[in-house]
Amino acid sequence: MQIKAALALANNGPLVIEDVEMDEPGAGEVVVRIVATGLCHTDLTVLANAPLPWPAILGHEGAGVVEKVGAGVTKVSPGDHVLMTTTSCGICKNCKEGQPSYCLRFRELNMSGGYRPDGSCSHNYHGKPVFARFLGQSSFATHVLAGQASVIKVAKELPLDLVCPLGCGVQTGAGAVLNTMRPRPGSTFAVFGAGAVGLCALMAAKIAGCTTLIAVDKVASRLELARELGATHVIDAGASDAIAAIKELTGGGVDYAVEATGVPAVMEQAISATGFNGCVVLVGVAGGNASVSFNPMELQNKGVQIKGSIMAGEHAVPEVFIPQLIGFWQKGMLPFEKLVRHYELTQINQAVHDAHDGTAIKPVIRVSQ
Repeated sequence: MQIKAALALANNGPLVIEDVEMDEPGAGEVVVRIVATGLCHTDLTVLANAPLPWPAILGHEGAGVVEKVGAGVTKVSPGDHVLMTTTSCGICKNCKEGQPSYCLRFRELNMSGGYRPDGSCSHNYHGKPVFARFLGQSSFATHVLAGQASVIKVAKELPLDLVCPLGCGVQTGAGAVLNTMRPRPGSTFAVFGAGAVGLCALMAAKIAGCTTLIAVDKVASRLELARELGATHVIDAGASDAIAAIKELTGGGVDYAVEATGVPAVMEQAISATGFNGCVVLVGVAGGNASVSFNPMELQNKGVQIKGSIMAGEHAVPEVFIPQLIGFWQKGMLPFEKLVRHYELTQINQAVHDAHDGTAIKPVIRVSQ
């Protein structure tokens, strides 16, 4: 079938809307008509740095309506409304233990480039294979072809052009706190980076009962929004020593910290700002060759833990966790709609620009059919 997609033709180049040929669904596959998709920091990182075989279709916060299903699909039917997330194998040790975000075949399945086990490629542009099914989706398009593991059925009354970031950004920030970190009620918390993931982590920390909530960033408008979303204190990292300020506020360091910038130097700050028996969770996506330095004696003396977290986080299943997040949102406890700014598919390059310069915290692309 023919679809329209925002093709990436090279690193750091503009996306171009082109016609692409996409295969019909095979066994276990689903065709979803995309209504809206979030633009995530990971999309920007890959577009800027990854040595992909171009052309490629990025995007991995899709939401839409199921149009077709392949043989053996039992999870959804045509007409169902779905959110989309990364895929997983369902049979490895981690998947069986209820941790599909840590599937042992995660990279193989989510970065397959659209190639199936039989060697065929699901997407083609003028006869050339397209790197597609990025993180299970490639949602910068009018339609996606995905495995049924990537789709989560939701109520039809939900606004798909608002809830689509639950597939990655909202889920990742909230999951880092509620599932990987699991903070104690009444504890102190700091987030480094007040972008979409960081602000969702902040809101999740408030849900978890943290009472001192500190946001660290360099952008005044983001710090202002952090206050609106529950931060009790904000620190302008460009104007003050964030570590010293946090230690003064908390009497030695926070109980919990989330690092959401992906900048190694900021990761080091988050570790240093954590106090006795504290826990640091790293969710920011750094480059493949990035390294972080810390003083092991400092960690030993303070008993600090450093953990990584992706997607739904530890011991969490997106198909269970995302409906929980929808429930928090419906109760007004997770108002991530305050992060969203809408664009049309034809404005996707403006959305990329605005995400880079901080004008938009969470761009959402509406896809007109």
